[in-house]
Amino acid sequence: MKDQLQISQQVCFPVYVFAKEIISHYRPLLEELKLTYPQYLVMMVLWEYETQTVNQLGEKLKLDSGTLTPLLKRMEQKDFVSRVRSKVDERSVNISLTEKGKALKNKAACIPNQLMESMEVSTEDLLVLKNIITKILNK
Repeated sequence: MKDQLQISQQVCFPVYVFAKEIISHYRPLLEELKLTYPQYLVMMVLWEYETQTVNQLGEKLKLDSGTLTPLLKRMEQKDFVSRVRSKVDERSVNISLTEKGKALKNKAACIPNQLMESMEVSTEDLLVLKNIITKILNK
């Protein structure tokens, strides 16, 4: 029987290395948009939903408000988003796209294809990988 504590026997290690690898491929693509990878994730949620509370963003992105708040402040300084305290519940902050943030979507439209080219991976392989990971995460 193989030693389960050998790194070559671990599932988590190639997943960890792959996560680092994919983000390193995103970095030059996102630099042109003046976005970090976590900021890009926020933008994708907002491009889909227009306005979200900090808590809603956190739920969708699996990030806590301590991580999101400084990230959103930097995005507000770049004029990509606006942060407005809710009139209904003062504890809640609504995050919305600015015109500049909305316009960024057109510039970002080519990123998925550029990423696949950069990584030299097919759409089919990425879809299989995504489906397996999603299946595991949804258990």
